[in-house]
Amino acid sequence: MSIIAWIVLGLLAGAIAKAVYPGYQGGGILSTMILGIIGAFVGGSLFSLLRTGTLQITVAGAGLTLPGILVAVLDAIVAIYLWGLIGRSSNA
Repeated sequence: MSIIAWIVLGLLAGAIAKAVYPGYQGGGILSTMILGIIGAFVGGSLFSLLRTGTLQITVAGAGLTLPGILVAVLDAIVAIYLWGLIGRSSNA
């Protein structure tokens, strides 16, 4: 999967995750894209692990398909949640 496809998938997954996730997350388009790419990367690797039984460090499992987008969005939501936890603990 090329870097352009990673960026497109990350932007799409991050935008959908921010729209679905309740509350205010802050951050702009760059943080949305980074969290989306992280979600696509982790989700693609886990999706490949569940499908094939081998861990492949790639987003190939979370390609620009409907299941791939769903996996990327779910993991982007997890990344937003974890980012919120880190942000709250550093402000306390």
